[in-house]
Amino acid sequence: MPVTVTLPGPAPWGFRISGGRDFGKPITVSKVMEHGKAATGDLRPGDVIVAINGESTAEMLNVEAQNKIKQSSGQLRLEVER
Repeated sequence: MPVTVTLPGPAPWGFRISGGRDFGKPITVSKVMEHGKAATGDLRPGDVIVAINGESTAEMLNVEAQNKIKQSSGQLRLEVER
């Protein structure tokens, strides 16, 4: 069951991702910076990001997911599976 994590903007968000369609793996949180917005919002390493601001990541390339995250100027809403 997906969990929604909402982070207040603007960037930096305080996390890194790996995976994507180009890697044959789901978009996954690879690192969460200590004391960053992601840590405060309870984003965790290993969380699989299934949607970014309501848009499915199922077919996203890594760079597309990165750009969606970077383009979030207000809040960033992530649907994750743990």
